[in-house]
Amino acid sequence: MPFGHPASLLATWFGVGRLPWVPGTWGSLAALPIAWVLAWNYGPYAIVGAAGVVFLLGLWACGSYLARTRTKDPGEIVIDEVAGQLIAAAPAGLDPLAFLLSFVLFRILDVMKPWPCRALERVPGPLGVIADDIAAGLYAAILIVLYFAVLGRPNAFF
Repeated sequence: MPFGHPASLLATWFGVGRLPWVPGTWGSLAALPIAWVLAWNYGPYAIVGAAGVVFLLGLWACGSYLARTRTKDPGEIVIDEVAGQLIAAAPAGLDPLAFLLSFVLFRILDVMKPWPCRALERVPGPLGVIADDIAAGLYAAILIVLYFAVLGRPNAFF
């Protein structure tokens, strides 16, 4: 698929997924500045909203990319990591340590694929490409909320 095709640009998150070595990590890193700017200017709900938009765009982009390349889940597709990382970062707000922890937790959970992430990954088509990362992002977000609870501090939501 040509690099400049809109589906390719979105699916690879503007080429980030084509970087060498660990494209999923690059995709997650690419989401962090977006999450920080949204948290700074609009708060955590804007991050969740952005994750929803990325999820919907990802369904279209992944569907088109998979159809054109005749592949199931190529590594260069990282829009799913972007959506998942946005979800993971939302409760961290502007706390630098929690923000970094959201990245580390999301990457660990995305690689380990606890239930139901692995099962969701087996769903055919673009939903299967994205759903496991959404679940990993939700797990990481829950862990960030627990992190704040253990510290006795409010997270970005409450």
